[in-house]
Amino acid sequence: MRRFLDSDLFYSFRTSPVAVVSFIVAALLVLSAVFAPLVAPTNPFDPASLNLMNGFTAPMAPNDFTGESFFMGTDDQGRDVFSTILYGMRISLFVGFAAVLFAMVLGIFLGLLSGYVGGWTETIIMRAADVQLTFPSILVAMLIFGVAKGITPVEYRDQMAIWVLILAIGLSDWVQFARVVRGATLVEKSKDYVAAARLIGRSPLTIMLRHIMPNVLSPVLVIATISLALAIIAEATLSFLGVGAPPTQPSLGTLIRIGQGFLFSGEWWILLFPAATLLMLALSVNLLGDWLRDALNPRLK
Repeated sequence: MRRFLDSDLFYSFRTSPVAVVSFIVAALLVLSAVFAPLVAPTNPFDPASLNLMNGFTAPMAPNDFTGESFFMGTDDQGRDVFSTILYGMRISLFVGFAAVLFAMVLGIFLGLLSGYVGGWTETIIMRAADVQLTFPSILVAMLIFGVAKGITPVEYRDQMAIWVLILAIGLSDWVQFARVVRGATLVEKSKDYVAAARLIGRSPLTIMLRHIMPNVLSPVLVIATISLALAIIAEATLSFLGVGAPPTQPSLGTLIRIGQGFLFSGEWWILLFPAATLLMLALSVNLLGDWLRDALNPRLK
C-alpha cells in the first residue's frame, strides 16, 4: 500500500481535481447501487410495498391522498423514484461490468492469438474485426441480442434477458481490445525474453499467457475503463428502445423510457432523475478513463 501511495500514478491522481471528483462521484454511485437494499427507502419492485394512490407525487411534495412525501417523487405506479434509480443502477452496472469483462477476455485472447501465431489465423481474426468495425456497435449489439433472444425458449426469455444483453454488448466491443493487444504482441514477441522462453521449450500458449500478456495489459486497462462507460450507455440505449432489460428488472434505460412517456404531461421528475444519474455515472467513469490514459502514457511524462 505504501508503495502505491508513493507511486507516480497516485501522485498524478491526487493532483488532478477532475480525476478526484470523478472518482468520488463514481464511487458514491457504485456503492449506492451495491448497497441499494440498505440505502433505498423501499423495494420498488416488491408489489406488496406499492400504493397506487402515491402515483405521480412530485418531489418533496405531500401526496394529495396519502400525505406521504418522497425525495424524488414517484412514478405512475407509486414507486419511489429514488429507490427505482438505485435498484435500476444495479442492473446497469452489472451489465456494464460483465459485458466489458467478457469483451476484454475475448479480445485479449484473440489479440494474443493473432499477434503471436500470425498467418491465416491473424488474417481471419483481423478481417472479422474490420468487418465488424464497419457497423455501429449499437446495431451489432441489437442484431446479436435479437438473434440470441430468438433462439432462446419463450419461457426463459425474461430470465435470460440480462445474460443475452451482456453477450450482445460484449460481442460488439471485443474488437478494440483485440486490435490493441495484437499490436502490442507483435512488438513483444520479437524481444529476447520470448526467444528465451522458446529455447527452454515453453509452449506457445504458455508464452502468450504467462510472458506476453502481463506486458500488454496497461493499454487494455485504459480501454476497459472507457469501455465501461460506453457499455453502460449501450445498455441504457437498448433498454430505452425496448430490447434490453425486461420490465421485471428495469435498468436506468428502462426507467428513462418510462419517464419519457410522461414528460409532456408535466411529470418531469420521472425522466429527469434517472437521466441525470445515467449522465453522472457515464461521465465520471469516462473522465476517469481519460485520466488513466494520460497517466499511463509515457510520452506525456
